[in-house]
Amino acid sequence: MFYVYIIYSDKLYKYYTGSCDQLDTRLEDHNSGRSTYTKSGKPWVLKYSEAFDTRIKARARELEIKRKKSRKYIEHLISSAG
Repeated sequence: MFYVYIIYSDKLYKYYTGSCDQLDTRLEDHNSGRSTYTKSGKPWVLKYSEAFDTRIKARARELEIKRKKSRKYIEHLISSAG
């Protein structure tokens, strides 16, 4: 399985959207500082994820979310998943 995920940093007051094939390992990467873009925002908390059967589908969904450039849209996704 492949995943699109949204994580949140309270420290930076920011969301980060990404895709991966091992969600737990990727979240650990963000929180350990191994991910350059997110290392200053630790701790990151997983707020949302979607599962896909191919990397191509997951990446396409990630780009769809990112292209909207909308915090409101991200918060809508999170609240509707709850």
